[in-house]
Amino acid sequence: MSLLATLRKLFAGAPATPPAPLSPVPAPLTEVAPEPVAPEPRLRSVQCIGAHGFHRMAYTEWGDPHNPRVLVCVHGLTRNGRDFDDLARAMAPHYRVICPDVVGRGRSGWLAVKDDYQLPTYVADMITLIARLDVETVHWVGTSMGGLIGMIIASMPDNPIRRLVLNDVGPVVTAASLKRIGQYVGNAPVFPSYEAGESYIREVSAPFGRLTDAQWRHLSETSLKEVEGGWAMRYDPGIGEPFRKTPILADVSLWPIYEAISSPTLVVRGAESDLLLHDTAVQMTTRGPKARLVEVPDVGHAPTLMDAQQIAPIRDFLLEAR
Repeated sequence: MSLLATLRKLFAGAPATPPAPLSPVPAPLTEVAPEPVAPEPRLRSVQCIGAHGFHRMAYTEWGDPHNPRVLVCVHGLTRNGRDFDDLARAMAPHYRVICPDVVGRGRSGWLAVKDDYQLPTYVADMITLIARLDVETVHWVGTSMGGLIGMIIASMPDNPIRRLVLNDVGPVVTAASLKRIGQYVGNAPVFPSYEAGESYIREVSAPFGRLTDAQWRHLSETSLKEVEGGWAMRYDPGIGEPFRKTPILADVSLWPIYEAISSPTLVVRGAESDLLLHDTAVQMTTRGPKARLVEVPDVGHAPTLMDAQQIAPIRDFLLEAR
């Protein structure tokens, strides 16, 4: 089933008192220091099952692994979980931060049947991941496709999402943006050098806005892999097959999904975005969960959440629930 068709169809008691000390001066209490936050993530994976068998989904884990407060950050269509490194470092003192590589991307496995690269597969995988984490509730940050996954989950009864951040995505996905994305997804060549690969990423990701050389290098180093004959993007080219099989004739409306969401919601929009239009974002503040809206100037689709100005409103929104 095509991506667009699927979108339309998928609607102990108190401790014992210790004996009195023999010494007249009680021994001082020893404070237990909290477990330090790891500066780098732990690399893990979980086995998932889909319509045509098992596959493995990789994820990075930041912060105290015993923290019951969990933040799940899910990336866009051709990206991977390392996009959230800066956000994860900022939030790790407060959360156990989980950044999955959606199947077919990053370190995750590839699906044998390419038509399975659909939102129902991704939603099922995320529920498997949350079960692996052994928590009942999570907070969620989703960029583009990751936001659509979060919207679908958050729209269901008894769902685990308690606070939702939608990064440059909403209940109307424009035909223009889908056509633009369809022109490059799955069509990247094998690059003769790492530098050629980074140049390609800078070109197709130009809507990200003005990034520093270090930020472009991070996005490139985590998105390229060395292969025979050069360098390739770290995703299965087959993720583009649903786009090529389905003619894109009109915007995709998901208002019934959005209006079923009840969790507090923040929308972050690139002010130049062609995927989440300004009028749609404004409507999101009055319909469904009545989201708060933050617009990032001089950025299209989508804000990278790599600098303090973009991270701050997300941090404030998530932590106000403490």
